[in-house]
Amino acid sequence: MISYCTQCGASVALQIPSGDNLLRYVCSHCDHIHYDNPRLIVGCIAEWQGRLLLCRRAIEPRIGYWTLPAGFMENGETTAEAARRETLEEAGAMIETTAAFSMVSLAHINQIHLFYRGRMLNPDFHAGTESLEVALFAADEIPWSQLSFRSVKLCIEHYLADRTRGAFGFHEHELHPDFSSL
Repeated sequence: MISYCTQCGASVALQIPSGDNLLRYVCSHCDHIHYDNPRLIVGCIAEWQGRLLLCRRAIEPRIGYWTLPAGFMENGETTAEAARRETLEEAGAMIETTAAFSMVSLAHINQIHLFYRGRMLNPDFHAGTESLEVALFAADEIPWSQLSFRSVKLCIEHYLADRTRGAFGFHEHELHPDFSSL
Protein backbone atom coordinates (compact mmCIF):
# COMPACT_ATOMS: atom_id res chain seq x y z
CA MET A 1 0.00 0.00 0.00
CA ILE A 2 1.24 3.46 -0.91
CA SER A 3 0.15 6.50 1.12
CA TYR A 4 2.27 9.33 -0.24
CA CYS A 5 3.62 10.32 -3.63
CA THR A 6 7.29 9.55 -4.19
CA GLN A 7 7.55 12.58 -6.48
CA CYS A 8 6.02 15.38 -4.37
CA GLY A 9 4.95 13.89 -1.02
CA ALA A 10 1.23 14.58 -1.42
CA SER A 11 -1.37 11.91 -0.60
CA VAL A 12 -2.33 9.30 -3.18
CA ALA A 13 -5.65 7.65 -3.93
CA LEU A 14 -6.61 4.44 -5.68
CA GLN A 15 -8.24 5.19 -9.02
CA ILE A 16 -8.19 4.05 -12.62
CA PRO A 17 -6.05 6.53 -14.58
CA SER A 18 -7.20 7.76 -17.96
CA GLY A 19 -6.31 5.21 -20.65
CA ASP A 20 -5.79 2.42 -18.08
CA ASN A 21 -8.08 -0.35 -16.86
CA LEU A 22 -6.56 -1.16 -13.46
CA LEU A 23 -6.64 0.58 -10.09
CA ARG A 24 -3.42 2.46 -9.45
CA TYR A 25 -2.19 4.82 -6.74
CA VAL A 26 -2.39 8.31 -8.25
CA CYS A 27 -1.07 11.49 -6.63
CA SER A 28 -3.78 14.00 -5.76
CA HIS A 29 -1.38 16.89 -6.41
CA CYS A 30 0.96 16.09 -9.35
CA ASP A 31 -1.03 13.18 -10.90
CA HIS A 32 2.01 10.88 -10.83
CA ILE A 33 0.90 7.25 -11.28
CA HIS A 34 2.57 4.77 -8.94
CA TYR A 35 2.74 1.36 -10.58
CA ASP A 36 2.98 -1.69 -8.34
CA ASN A 37 4.39 -4.47 -10.51
CA PRO A 38 5.51 -8.04 -9.84
CA ARG A 39 8.90 -8.67 -8.29
CA LEU A 40 11.51 -10.69 -10.12
CA ILE A 41 13.28 -13.39 -8.09
CA VAL A 42 16.40 -14.60 -9.92
CA GLY A 43 18.58 -17.57 -9.10
CA CYS A 44 20.72 -20.34 -10.44
CA ILE A 45 20.81 -24.09 -10.57
CA ALA A 46 24.58 -24.45 -10.32
CA GLU A 47 26.48 -27.67 -10.86
CA TRP A 48 29.93 -28.92 -9.90
CA GLN A 49 30.99 -32.35 -11.20
CA GLY A 50 27.40 -33.58 -11.50
CA ARG A 51 26.29 -32.31 -8.09
CA LEU A 52 23.81 -29.47 -7.52
CA LEU A 53 24.46 -26.55 -5.18
CA LEU A 54 21.74 -25.98 -2.56
CA CYS A 55 21.46 -23.56 0.36
CA ARG A 56 19.58 -24.14 3.61
CA ARG A 57 17.68 -20.93 4.32
CA ALA A 58 18.60 -18.82 7.35
CA ILE A 59 15.70 -16.40 6.74
CA GLU A 60 11.94 -16.53 6.43
CA PRO A 61 9.99 -17.63 4.61
CA ARG A 62 10.76 -21.33 5.00
CA ILE A 63 13.76 -20.97 7.32
CA GLY A 64 15.70 -24.25 7.57
CA TYR A 65 14.52 -25.56 4.19
CA TRP A 66 16.78 -26.13 1.19
CA THR A 67 16.66 -23.92 -1.88
CA LEU A 68 18.58 -22.87 -4.93
CA PRO A 69 20.55 -19.67 -4.43
CA ALA A 70 18.15 -16.90 -5.50
CA GLY A 71 16.77 -13.55 -4.48
CA PHE A 72 15.30 -10.26 -5.60
CA MET A 73 16.80 -8.70 -8.69
CA GLU A 74 18.27 -5.25 -8.09
CA ASN A 75 17.88 -2.18 -10.27
CA GLY A 76 20.79 -1.68 -12.63
CA GLU A 77 21.63 -5.36 -13.16
CA THR A 78 20.73 -7.90 -15.80
CA THR A 79 18.97 -11.13 -14.87
CA ALA A 80 22.19 -13.11 -15.43
CA GLU A 81 24.11 -10.68 -13.21
CA ALA A 82 21.45 -11.10 -10.53
CA ALA A 83 21.78 -14.90 -10.69
CA ARG A 84 25.55 -14.67 -10.31
CA ARG A 85 25.33 -12.12 -7.47
CA GLU A 86 22.74 -14.12 -5.53
CA THR A 87 24.79 -17.31 -5.89
CA LEU A 88 27.86 -15.51 -4.59
CA GLU A 89 25.96 -13.84 -1.71
CA GLU A 90 24.07 -16.91 -0.54
CA ALA A 91 26.51 -19.70 -1.37
CA GLY A 92 29.90 -18.01 -1.71
CA ALA A 93 30.22 -19.67 -5.12
CA MET A 94 31.55 -18.16 -8.32
CA ILE A 95 29.52 -19.32 -11.32
CA GLU A 96 29.21 -18.92 -15.03
CA THR A 97 25.58 -18.67 -16.16
CA THR A 98 24.93 -20.65 -19.32
CA ALA A 99 21.25 -20.01 -20.16
CA ALA A 100 17.90 -19.06 -18.71
CA PHE A 101 16.29 -22.35 -17.79
CA SER A 102 13.06 -22.06 -15.80
CA MET A 103 10.50 -19.30 -15.31
CA VAL A 104 7.63 -19.66 -12.87
CA SER A 105 4.83 -17.09 -12.57
CA LEU A 106 3.23 -16.78 -9.13
CA ALA A 107 0.55 -14.16 -9.80
CA HIS A 108 -1.07 -14.69 -6.38
CA ILE A 109 2.04 -13.27 -4.66
CA ASN A 110 3.13 -10.91 -7.47
CA GLN A 111 6.38 -12.74 -8.19
CA ILE A 112 8.20 -14.26 -11.12
CA HIS A 113 10.96 -16.80 -10.37
CA LEU A 114 13.64 -17.04 -13.06
CA PHE A 115 16.40 -19.64 -12.74
CA TYR A 116 19.52 -19.88 -14.88
CA ARG A 117 21.62 -22.93 -15.53
CA GLY A 118 25.10 -22.40 -14.20
CA ARG A 119 28.47 -23.97 -13.81
CA MET A 120 30.56 -23.44 -10.71
CA LEU A 121 34.00 -22.11 -11.66
CA ASN A 122 35.66 -23.96 -8.78
CA PRO A 123 34.58 -26.15 -5.85
CA ASP A 124 34.76 -23.31 -3.31
CA PHE A 125 31.55 -22.32 -1.54
CA HIS A 126 30.38 -21.27 1.90
CA ALA A 127 27.20 -20.14 3.62
CA GLY A 128 26.38 -16.46 3.21
CA THR A 129 24.37 -14.47 5.75
CA GLU A 130 21.05 -15.75 4.36
CA SER A 131 22.11 -19.42 4.46
CA LEU A 132 22.53 -21.78 7.40
CA GLU A 133 24.63 -24.13 5.30
CA VAL A 134 25.46 -24.85 1.68
CA ALA A 135 26.11 -28.25 0.13
CA LEU A 136 26.51 -30.09 -3.16
CA PHE A 137 24.00 -32.89 -3.76
CA ALA A 138 24.01 -35.76 -6.22
CA ALA A 139 20.63 -36.42 -7.84
CA ASP A 140 19.86 -39.28 -5.44
CA GLU A 141 20.79 -37.17 -2.38
CA ILE A 142 18.49 -34.18 -2.97
CA PRO A 143 16.34 -33.57 0.15
CA TRP A 144 13.05 -33.42 -1.79
CA SER A 145 10.79 -33.22 1.29
CA GLN A 146 12.90 -30.36 2.66
CA LEU A 147 12.84 -28.11 -0.43
CA SER A 148 11.63 -24.61 0.32
CA PHE A 149 9.39 -23.72 -2.62
CA ARG A 150 7.44 -25.45 -5.38
CA SER A 151 9.27 -23.34 -8.01
CA VAL A 152 12.60 -24.74 -6.75
CA LYS A 153 11.29 -28.31 -6.88
CA LEU A 154 10.01 -27.83 -10.45
CA CYS A 155 13.31 -26.35 -11.57
CA ILE A 156 15.36 -29.21 -10.10
CA GLU A 157 13.01 -31.86 -11.54
CA HIS A 158 13.25 -30.35 -15.03
CA TYR A 159 17.01 -29.94 -14.74
CA LEU A 160 17.58 -33.57 -13.79
CA ALA A 161 15.21 -34.79 -16.52
CA ASP A 162 16.88 -32.61 -19.16
CA ARG A 163 20.35 -33.64 -18.00
CA THR A 164 19.38 -37.32 -18.26
CA ARG A 165 17.96 -36.68 -21.73
CA GLY A 166 21.14 -34.86 -22.75
CA ALA A 167 19.33 -31.74 -23.96
CA PHE A 168 18.31 -28.68 -21.97
CA GLY A 169 15.20 -26.70 -22.81
CA PHE A 170 13.41 -23.73 -21.31
CA HIS A 171 10.57 -24.46 -18.89
CA GLU A 172 7.73 -22.12 -18.06
CA HIS A 173 5.02 -22.65 -15.44
CA GLU A 174 2.24 -20.87 -13.60
CA LEU A 175 1.79 -21.84 -9.97
CA HIS A 176 -1.37 -21.14 -8.04
CA PRO A 177 -1.95 -21.22 -4.27
CA ASP A 178 -1.59 -24.69 -2.78
CA PHE A 179 -4.22 -25.11 -0.08
CA SER A 180 -3.59 -28.86 0.30
CA SER A 181 -1.05 -28.26 3.07
CA LEU A 182 -3.47 -26.24 5.24
